[in-house]
Amino acid sequence: MRWFLGIFVCVSCVYARHEQYDESALFKVKVKDVEQINYFNSLDYPLDIWMYATQERDGIVLVPKDYVQLFQNELNSKGIEFVIEVENIKESLELEDKLRADKARNRAMRSDNDLLVNFDDIYNLTEVNNYLKKIAEAYPDVVTLVNGGKSFEGRDMNYLKISNSKFENASKPIIFVESLLHAREWITLPATLYAIEKLVVNVTDQDLIDDFDWIIMPVANPDGYEFSHEGGRFWHKNRRNGLLPGDVCLGVDLNRNFDVFYDLGSNNLTNNVCTINYSGTHAFSELETQVIRDILHGDDRIEMFLDLHSFGNLILYGWGTGDLPENAFTLHVGGIQMATAINEVKEDWNINYRVGNSALVLYPASGTAMDYGLKAGVPLSYTYELPGFRNSGTNMIGFFVDPDFIKPSAVQTWEGIKAGAIFLRNIRRNMV
Repeated sequence: MRWFLGIFVCVSCVYARHEQYDESALFKVKVKDVEQINYFNSLDYPLDIWMYATQERDGIVLVPKDYVQLFQNELNSKGIEFVIEVENIKESLELEDKLRADKARNRAMRSDNDLLVNFDDIYNLTEVNNYLKKIAEAYPDVVTLVNGGKSFEGRDMNYLKISNSKFENASKPIIFVESLLHAREWITLPATLYAIEKLVVNVTDQDLIDDFDWIIMPVANPDGYEFSHEGGRFWHKNRRNGLLPGDVCLGVDLNRNFDVFYDLGSNNLTNNVCTINYSGTHAFSELETQVIRDILHGDDRIEMFLDLHSFGNLILYGWGTGDLPENAFTLHVGGIQMATAINEVKEDWNINYRVGNSALVLYPASGTAMDYGLKAGVPLSYTYELPGFRNSGTNMIGFFVDPDFIKPSAVQTWEGIKAGAIFLRNIRRNMV
């Protein structure tokens, strides 16, 4: 029987959980100069910025209902152009639930190989952990399930070690891939699950398992990810509490908590617990980032680290300060090869991937996993920003997931990962 993860969606129940987003509006903002960029990016009332605005790229921001009129007034006062893309984001969330529920009903009637994932839904944490366990049990000579530690709320930080030489061949480099460091970036999960399938269950590129060992962590933020399914679809951080009296705000942005340029140029976004980019009380204050740190330092054979995020169609490398590492040219060439592989198979309607330094292409950021990979000695350390979904007919854009987009996104990302592995292999051969 094709593996049915047992998802059950009570449509009336999931609709109710989105009440917190009722009448919140999604804006697209166009800025024309540096003054407008700085003003927009410095607004300090509760805004959820999905995409920071630049002169080359529109900003996308979710505005709570109590601030919608104020936000419009602010933009108008500065002459900043905007369009309200979605007037009530709750309606888009309910549509996402309905599409997922329809796919779940159809999947229950299918049968095939019970170790193949149906890439038409986003699975919850329990389902992912059950799958990892099942794969490890079915392929004990290739797969080892590792519990790297506990999250803040006590959930397992599980990952797979994949190797046809039991991780004992010192000449094989390791590629480490993780997803869901940010809880709401659901579209990244199928990419890591698909990588597992192509390396273990449905192998079509045997050289990728012969020439490399792999570490794959599908859920790097288990508490936040679980909460995004249960209570807050757009939750971004982990679930650290005790930061403010009464826990009026909680959570740490795990991708600002690594000990590399930590809090460099810190501002209201990284020091304010109530913002999505709060960096924590100190570097590696969070159990989740400690686990990832220990993996990166656990084997000096790790030569590529891919931290999967969404959205933006980008492949980024350090440093997050805008300075370039010594191997920036190599990083750029590798990024171009990965981006080209994805662009060759993506949909015509989707924009091409761009490659570059994260601060120059996107925005400066401190304490990121990608930068820490470089600091830890991983020569090829990247952030992927997978495509965001866009369907103007349904008002589902950005972090939303349409079931029909899940498998194409996973397949395309795998093509990029494959190209990265091949690039790494070619570098090593040229060094001999």
